[in-house]
Amino acid sequence: MTDPFQKMFQQMMQSGHEMARVFNPALESIDTKAFEKLIPTMPSDMLEMWFGKTFNRDGLDARTRLLVTIAAMTVQGAHAEPQLRLTIRHAIEAGATPREIAEVIYQMGMFGGIPAMQKALEIAQGVFTESEEGEAE
Repeated sequence: MTDPFQKMFQQMMQSGHEMARVFNPALESIDTKAFEKLIPTMPSDMLEMWFGKTFNRDGLDARTRLLVTIAAMTVQGAHAEPQLRLTIRHAIEAGATPREIAEVIYQMGMFGGIPAMQKALEIAQGVFTESEEGEAE
């Protein structure tokens, strides 16, 4: 790679790592070596695709991105329950309130249907309860 390209790529990767850390602080210390053994370029390719070219600090903040993701998962029928739970937890960590999350899910009832909305609300309520219990300890 040429020096200017290498510099640009490193900046993009750094931006990707920063955005990943904002989404989930645990990603800051993730060891990607296992991925690299499976597919050598996978970590770089994934970070470039998800965060380097797509997400950037000048666009939506992490809280808003996570609320949008909750909306999309709700419309899909909340089939990916573990992923929806995780996204709701991340949204709370990023500053979203339970009411904002519920409002997003309510809004999606028009697009995904009442059963999808109800399932997503059940999942969200479970996460809210876990969060409240964790704070009480």
